[in-house]
Amino acid sequence: MRLLVLGGSAFVGRAVVEEGVARGYDVTTFNRGRGWAHPDATALHGDRLDWPELAGEWDLVVDTWAQDPRAVQASAASLAERAGRYVYISSCSVYAPPPVMGADEHTPTVAPEGEDYANVKRGGEVAVLAAFGDRATLLRPGLILGPHEDVGRLPWWLLRLARGGDTLAPGPADLPLQLIDARDLAAFAIDASSGTYNSVSRRGHATMRSLLEAAREVTGTRATLRWIDPTILAQHDVEAWTELPIWLPPDHEYAALHGANVEQAHAAGLTTRPAEETVADTWAWLSALGDAPPQRADIPPHGIAPEKEQAILQSI
Repeated sequence: MRLLVLGGSAFVGRAVVEEGVARGYDVTTFNRGRGWAHPDATALHGDRLDWPELAGEWDLVVDTWAQDPRAVQASAASLAERAGRYVYISSCSVYAPPPVMGADEHTPTVAPEGEDYANVKRGGEVAVLAAFGDRATLLRPGLILGPHEDVGRLPWWLLRLARGGDTLAPGPADLPLQLIDARDLAAFAIDASSGTYNSVSRRGHATMRSLLEAAREVTGTRATLRWIDPTILAQHDVEAWTELPIWLPPDHEYAALHGANVEQAHAAGLTTRPAEETVADTWAWLSALGDAPPQRADIPPHGIAPEKEQAILQSI
């Protein structure tokens, strides 16, 4: 198997490269050469926004691009005659807002024009379909976690719980979550047949309680989770998803981000490891870093300010 990964230096792209190499594939990466590189992969360097003609042929291309869709248009058009299948890792954000509970692959999407994340991801999808047609695979994950996460959601919770003490835990504790480990997404990207797939776990694969309890356990049980009702958090202007990562209260406009219909992907072979394994492996990675975890420059850091958290805890 000849695998070309466009990107491949961070988080999901890195997971795809590692999966391909572990399977014994002939893996090539194309990126700017500024991040991690696998020693057993062939590295090609360049700028997606100034696409060169790459020499070679590949059975499979995996693309994680999340900016100007003209870059996807250029790469897909260039590779259409020299690659068997093109996998574009998109996002469930492409569904027209506000997302509806149970959204499936036929739910209406946003326009492929515009500068918002959802629009550029949809633009990438359209570009791949135009070039590869029925040889295109579109993956629409939601919440992606796991080792090497550079968004800062699970790492923030782990580092917060490692500090110990009373810790604000957003309720309801039994709030069902949907998520996927980047390594499971990588495996599915390689194995999935052509088509479009909502690529996350089934709803309730984890809950806020099971996720935070797992994080508490692996970090040494120094923290005490204090579960707080969403109405109280709203009174204190706590921002869901950003100040308290992963969490979306049941009445939130985007609560359906934890409620996609994923039966098509699971019927096609998507498997999702236990969330507890993702938590443990992410903590092992963080513990071995010896430095601050990576943080994407285009995404503000996540997490509630310590003084705000303590003020809320002291008020109840």
